[in-house]
Parts: sequence; C-alpha cells; structure tokens
Amino acid sequence: MANPQLHPLEVNPKTGEPFLRLPAHKNIILTPPRVSDGPFLVSIMNDERVYPWLTFPPHPYLPEHAESWLNRVIPETEKLLAELEDARNDTTLKIVDGCPARVIREVKEDGTDIFLGEIWFGLSRHWWELEGSGKASQETPRRDPNDPDIWMVGDYLASSHHGQGIMSDAFNTLLRQWGIPRMGVQRMVVSTFEGNKGSCRVFEKMGFKFRKTIDNATEARGAMRGVHVLEWTLEDEAKVADK
Repeated sequence: MANPQLHPLEVNPKTGEPFLRLPAHKNIILTPPRVSDGPFLVSIMNDERVYPWLTFPPHPYLPEHAESWLNRVIPETEKLLAELEDARNDTTLKIVDGCPARVIREVKEDGTDIFLGEIWFGLSRHWWELEGSGKASQETPRRDPNDPDIWMVGDYLASSHHGQGIMSDAFNTLLRQWGIPRMGVQRMVVSTFEGNKGSCRVFEKMGFKFRKTIDNATEARGAMRGVHVLEWTLEDEAKVADK
C-alpha cells in the first residue's frame, strides 16, 4: 500500500517513484531527481536562453558540475522520503522541509519522460530577500505563526518549453499542493534578475506583489546584476479572498 504520508503525491505503479501531476498540463509531472538526469542538465544549463537568468551555475556547465549537483540533491530527496516513510503510521501528515518531487518532466505517449527543468522551495538567504524582516539569517524553519519563515523558489525550464505556462502551473501546484500544507509555507520573497520580465509576470500571476528593484545586488559570473524583489503572504491572500 502506498504511504499515506506522500499525499498528495501519486506513485508510479511500475517504478514506485512518487510524482506530482500538473493540473493544467496533464503530461507534465514533478518527480525526484535521477542519476540519469546529468546529460539533460548539461544541455539546458548551457542554453543561452536559460543560464543568463540564473545566479549560481557556472558557464560553461560541464558533466562534472551536473554530477556534483546530483550527488547533493539526490541524498536530500532520499532523506525526505525516508522521513515520510518513518512517519507512515502517523495519523497526521508530517510537515517537512522540502518536496521530494522537484524535477519537471514531460511524459510522452509511450510512457517515457524527458527532463525539462527543476523547481524547489528553500529558506531565503539573500540579504535583499530578508531585508526588513528582522532576520539576519535562516538556518532551519522555525514555523512561528507570529513570525513566519521566509521562503524562496529556485527554478529553470528548457527553452524549448518556454511560453507554454508550464512554470506558472508548476509553481502554483507546488505551492498549493505541497508548500503550504506540507512545508508550512506562509510567506515567500522571491527575486529575479533585473530585466527578466517573464519571471516577474509568473510571480505576479501567482499573487506576488512587486516590492522593489535593487541595482547591483549580486555578482553572477563576474558581473554585478540588479534584481527585482517580489513578496507573497498567505495572510494577504486570505484578506483578498475575504473581500
């Protein structure tokens, strides 16, 4: 029997792999990372329509970079799944610090799938995301309802699938189905590089409010870049819904 602690994730009956299906894109799912993702990751991260908008990946992005990434995130995912398995018999759903389904894949008619990108939530660490919160840093979630943790999102998508609404659907699905109920997310502050209007539109569609633009906020591959900062809170969303 499938572990009830995986809810609302489904489980692939053939592979046993958990996944989250996007409601507006039935052929797109979120799954755990796999060792075989390396070559696809290298291709996407070297795409000139993708990497200029990302802060950390080096360029050129080499197979050893992909291997290092997989060696980090696969154990993180396995740890999350182990926590959920240990809580299998609990009567309430366990709150965890991440989602084991973070890789975006397109499922083909024959049942195979293709790596398209990634989306994940983590605690905000950039100074401009924590600015004004009174928090100097965040190491682990505190989940204080009177002083909510500040979460951020990391994401990228293969350029072949830009403009199809996939990332909006993935973000909304991850936030509503997992972030809020399974991670306790109540507040998010996100940032995009200055000029990345597409990402800003995605966040604004999700109810984020533009906070400010900060010039020369961070260095990325040897150049200083400005950032747009946007914010969302569950409390503000509830107020709008009550009107």
